[in-house]
Amino acid sequence: MDCIFCQIVQGCRPAAKILENENVLAFLDIAPVAFGHALVVPKKHYARLEDIPIDELSAVISVVQKIGPAVQAAAAAAGYNVSLNNGPAAGQVVPHLHFHLIPRRTGDGLQLWPQNRYDEGGLEKMAQAIIAALG
Repeated sequence: MDCIFCQIVQGCRPAAKILENENVLAFLDIAPVAFGHALVVPKKHYARLEDIPIDELSAVISVVQKIGPAVQAAAAAAGYNVSLNNGPAAGQVVPHLHFHLIPRRTGDGLQLWPQNRYDEGGLEKMAQAIIAALG
């Protein structure tokens, strides 16, 4: 498989592993947004959030919940972001489901996204469109 995260899971590529269990691997990102930036991945290959069974997602999230405070403490950060980029348009570079844990400091300069405002009636219209898409 040419998935770099699958290769890391299989031990074919090196990684700075920080936690591993039967279903999940956590390791440091080699191109960190901030030092201590960690990735948490399921060991099985799933490209997107909607692809992973809920019980396996639960196992991944439990590791995210455990690793987050450790990343914050080790990096002497004031907080941390948990991020999932779901698909290339959302910034997903490696097509293997993964969560980012990014240590944060006040005034670190990382701006996640600008905020917009809906036009009159736009909020309700969007809510109805999402409800319709849910089926």
